[in-house]
Amino acid sequence: MCDITLEQALTVIEAAHKKAEELGTKMDIAVVDAGANLKAFIRMDDAFLGSIDIAIKKAKTARFFNMPTGELGKLAQPGQPLYHIEFSNGGLITFPGGLPLKDKDGTVIGAIGVSGSTVEDDHEVALAGAEALLK
Repeated sequence: MCDITLEQALTVIEAAHKKAEELGTKMDIAVVDAGANLKAFIRMDDAFLGSIDIAIKKAKTARFFNMPTGELGKLAQPGQPLYHIEFSNGGLITFPGGLPLKDKDGTVIGAIGVSGSTVEDDHEVALAGAEALLK
């Protein structure tokens, strides 16, 4: 199994942190490895305490299913095939802000989870982190 290195995780955190500052938001940003274990985390000054758990769970959710948490959320709505999936695996987060992290070959090596603002901002900050791996 390919796994994210600490150097890569810190690159992701740094890029996401920079994007959060550009947006004027205060975020909790988590990176998990290929096994969905916490690899790196920051809580910006004055970021919501409740968003710590959400950021970590978004990262884990994205890694467990290798898809953006917002996409999983569409499948988890009433009447959809994965309705109530958020109650599995010790609790999942199925709204935007979690993304799988891929290396330059397209292999999933971990995931990022971001929480602390609107789901649109959370997603944008997560995307900035994920894209930093491809540079």
